[in-house]
Amino acid sequence: MPQAELRGQRIHYEDSGGSGLPLVLGHGFLMDSDMFAAQVHALSEHHRVVTWDQRGHGRTESTDEAFSYWDSADDLAALLDHLRIERAVIGGMSQGGFVALRFALRYPDRTAGLVLIDTQAGTEDPDKMLQYDLMHDVWVTSGPADQLLEMVAAIIIGNQRPESAAWIAKWKERDPRGLTRIYRTLMDRDDITDRLREITVPALVIHGEEDAAIDEALARRLVEDLPGALSLVRVAGAGHASNMTHPELVNSSIEAFLVYPPVNASPAQRC
Repeated sequence: MPQAELRGQRIHYEDSGGSGLPLVLGHGFLMDSDMFAAQVHALSEHHRVVTWDQRGHGRTESTDEAFSYWDSADDLAALLDHLRIERAVIGGMSQGGFVALRFALRYPDRTAGLVLIDTQAGTEDPDKMLQYDLMHDVWVTSGPADQLLEMVAAIIIGNQRPESAAWIAKWKERDPRGLTRIYRTLMDRDDITDRLREITVPALVIHGEEDAAIDEALARRLVEDLPGALSLVRVAGAGHASNMTHPELVNSSIEAFLVYPPVNASPAQRC
């Protein structure tokens, strides 16, 4: 199980190896790098694909202090240093997209492009936050009841999806005491919408048409505000984790993006 001691954390990662411009993928809230199994399988034959578990998630062993997604972006930079990757296409689903956007702002010369899946640049919808706060409080105080976890799965994965059972089993194994720290990072994130114009690299924006967690209008805002964004890829029938439940369109879109000439150009050539 590959782990790297980085910035006081033991970061778990998987690296398919290979030459060429790497693609690095970051997972969503309560998920881990396993959610990109379909992308690794489809893309690693021709591309180097790196996945990683963020603080408080998956097989990463992290400290208990509070952190922000800016800290996670710095964790990712340290991981790339560890892997001797100078520059990569940075991707992420939902929370992973929050990290990817901040990485692009903080490390523009290391960002060759962005793959943004079911994500946005702003803060949490206040109406949704009320529901999420209640779900968090029940989970922490009463434990991960089946009904609660089915609600979580419906939001993240989709209603009665076959993929949900494996993730519900993982969530049952989580220590509820560690939930609040990652939840507060999610809810307390800053709004970087006004800074999107600073990110000039090519960007692929993918969004499930039935995403209940992040409205499609917020994905359209990414396309409008990111100077290098392509048109929005809408995944019919998909919810929040479109890359996991509907991988065919997501994989083909990423494959086409990775061979898109501006992604493979150097920063100087793009200028």
